[in-house]
Amino acid sequence: MRPADTRHRGPHPADTRLFAPEWIPVLSKAVGELSWLLTRGYPPGATLKLVGDRYALTERQRWAVGRAACTDEQYQWRRATQLPAANLGGRPVSIDGFNLLITLETALSGGVVLRGRDGALRDLSSVHGTYRAVQETDRAIQLAAAALLPLTPGPVRWLLDQPVSNSGRLAARLRELGPALGLPWTAEVVLNPDRVLAETTDIVVTSDSAVLDRAGSWLNLAALALKAEPPHWLLDLDGGRREAEAR
Repeated sequence: MRPADTRHRGPHPADTRLFAPEWIPVLSKAVGELSWLLTRGYPPGATLKLVGDRYALTERQRWAVGRAACTDEQYQWRRATQLPAANLGGRPVSIDGFNLLITLETALSGGVVLRGRDGALRDLSSVHGTYRAVQETDRAIQLAAAALLPLTPGPVRWLLDQPVSNSGRLAARLRELGPALGLPWTAEVVLNPDRVLAETTDIVVTSDSAVLDRAGSWLNLAALALKAEPPHWLLDLDGGRREAEAR
């Protein structure tokens, strides 16, 4: 699985303008207001439009705000079920493969990575049925292994979406690299990884909101992996989370 020499998962051409420093307080405030409204039962789509219109946000800015927001109930649940970076005691781990790798690839490529209200890292890249490896793919896999290995996990399995093209090739590459990285993990191509992850009793690695809301325990592996190589562009849209926790 050899990436093209010039292929990266870097920033959108408009990101320098859309996520310039002067926009960060505005976007973070929008995340806080959207979260407040969602907590009170307002419908997500219409509410995001309401908040976006109020601040005259572009579609990409609205997407960032929507990915960073969550209700108070979601925040409390995710906070309670997130595991610290400590010994996992041999517990099995299931990884949302594309979710983790694309976030790490984006970070390593200099693209925008969001840290939302729940602390999870998310990217603004999109894979519409096709995944192609980039120059940073192997490095992303290495960073994930380096962060996970000291935590002494049990069996580790990567789950990849069968409908996404090249998922089989990525699974083969993961199996190839695992033993050399000290983690002879498995890599499975399944029809619906989200369903498997939502139903498993394993520790889950993902930033997918629907999975996090059902997971019994989850590990913020993207954040742990990127401690070794901090993102070039981390967009912290906590929606006032830190101020609330300080009170």
